[in-house]
Amino acid sequence: MPTTIRVRTPRGLPATYGLVPAPGEPPVWVWPLGTMATRDLPRDEHAHEFPGLVYFETGAGTVTLAGRTHEIRAGDVYVIPPGEVIGRRRAPGHASGWGVMFTPDALGPEVPGAYLAWRTHPLLFPFVRGSGSGPLGLPVPPAGRAAFRDRILALQRELTDRPEGYREAARAQLVLILVEVSRLAADLVGDQRADQEPLLAEVFEVIESRYAGSLSLRDVARAVSVSPGHLTTTVRRRTGRTVQEWITERRMVQARRLLVGSSLPVAEVGRRVGYPDAGYFARVFGRAHGASPARWRQSSAR
Repeated sequence: MPTTIRVRTPRGLPATYGLVPAPGEPPVWVWPLGTMATRDLPRDEHAHEFPGLVYFETGAGTVTLAGRTHEIRAGDVYVIPPGEVIGRRRAPGHASGWGVMFTPDALGPEVPGAYLAWRTHPLLFPFVRGSGSGPLGLPVPPAGRAAFRDRILALQRELTDRPEGYREAARAQLVLILVEVSRLAADLVGDQRADQEPLLAEVFEVIESRYAGSLSLRDVARAVSVSPGHLTTTVRRRTGRTVQEWITERRMVQARRLLVGSSLPVAEVGRRVGYPDAGYFARVFGRAHGASPARWRQSSAR
């Protein structure tokens, strides 16, 4: 099971949590709401570095997302992008359902690494904020609620019981869940995949094209013709993360792919993702994953 860790958060902002996949395990987490499994989750305002969704099978009370209070209704699924601030949920004992959190790695190596590139991905476009209006709340039609619940339960069983082939089965179940969410979102999102975020689009294009080399906040700011301070404020306000954190995340995604999918030496993997100093690469990777690149690779192979 992946581990949630609290990442460094500037003073005055809600706590932010990252999801660290266990070596060799699918980077997916499912938990039932209002049970023992949620007691260790943060109760106050917080944000996640990873996408996720929450499905309410029964509804009562309210939940605050992106500063807006929503009434919890049976059959609602909320699509929560990275960086979205999640507030305190009221009357949780009277609402049941499940949360599903994952990293894009769970969908396979072909998934775009850049956040805004998700706009063109058929399963991830609902997780990109287009107008700053907060996360999507999508009503699952009554006729489809049993099937939606069963897909989440099937994913949970694969991750819990780990039968033969469970990694592939878990990915397949996650894909089915996201297909349904994407279909529900299609009519509501409209032109979100082509939203008017030219600056952010430029930022992520720069990161995607240059992450493998030397790249800093100042480099990105220079490439998009704004000051580093303005860029930092804009990117954090719109995504919940800094430019440097997005650069590191993109590098870590590619590092995991190379460690698992190739026999390249660890130092060469680091060089290919923008870390010519092998020791520094190992330290950055270790902070993000709780294991050295070599140990991560060995555990994944097992």
